Amino acid sequence: MKKLLSLILLGAALCATPASWAQDSFNFGVVGHSFSGSPDEGVLRRALDESDADNLAFVVVNGIKSAAEPCSDALYSARRDLLKEAENGIIVSLAASDWVGCRNKNGSVAIERLNRMRDLFFPDEFSFGASKVPLFRQSVTPKFRSYTENARWEFGNVLFATINLPAANNHFLQDGGRNSEFEDRLIANKDWLQRLFIFATQKKLAGIVLFADGNPLAQPSQRPFLLRGQRDGFAETRQRITTLAATFKGKILLVHGENLKDESNAGIIWRRNLGSIGVASGWSKFAVDSGNAALFTLNNSSKAPKTTAAPPSQ
Repeated sequence: MKKLLSLILLGAALCATPASWAQDSFNFGVVGHSFSGSPDEGVLRRALDESDADNLAFVVVNGIKSAAEPCSDALYSARRDLLKEAENGIIVSLAASDWVGCRNKNGSVAIERLNRMRDLFFPDEFSFGASKVPLFRQSVTPKFRSYTENARWEFGNVLFATINLPAANNHFLQDGGRNSEFEDRLIANKDWLQRLFIFATQKKLAGIVLFADGNPLAQPSQRPFLLRGQRDGFAETRQRITTLAATFKGKILLVHGENLKDESNAGIIWRRNLGSIGVASGWSKFAVDSGNAALFTLNNSSKAPKTTAAPPSQ
């Protein structure tokens, strides 16, 4: 029965017209670092079960394992299979814990593990789960064919997108000659952001939601682990987002996985039309309402105040 339902929903997604996605209000879910407290698959399973029981357009999962768990094909495959069982459409947003710290006896295997995750978690143009969400991946551009993890989709009058920005200083390494992954991804992400904002502007969309592991909007002073003189791996991305946001007529929301002390339990923090919020553990429900001036609100009470500085009218 579940397979039949999946086929029906997939057919509906393939045949859907833009109007069928044009909803004035809807909810979506975000599963944060479910493994931050304990490497227990049951935590992720419960989050998926609870979100399945809700009426959600889709669910974004930030991170599929803890840094303490092995970076093995067996674990990756088990988590992928778990996501496939969900009823909601599940989109994966990579976290630093998934690949940045992976090592073997010879040293770091982060890049090899990143490429393996790309093979396992981003195989085609649809989400996981029974409710298939059609996705457009950056990898359709030949120059960036490796970046399957960067994906976008539309729901209502909003553009949603994932972007690979690991919380561990964006995987910038201090050791000279070892930053090719960081530099190449920096170029890919710059292109991706530019295309997202152009697309949303041309379609006159009301908003953009970006899902990332790290919070590129945070200043170096908010990152105590940065040593004096160390390069801020998010500097270029922060500048790109703020520059693009300044000319965008709608609202932009960044949903990330960092739990910075001065932003803990602060809800959505707005600076003009650019908002950010950390979802570091458990799962959260967000509401999108075109009749609300803020457009996006946190719709569950497990995080702190429902309101912070609201963005001014555009």
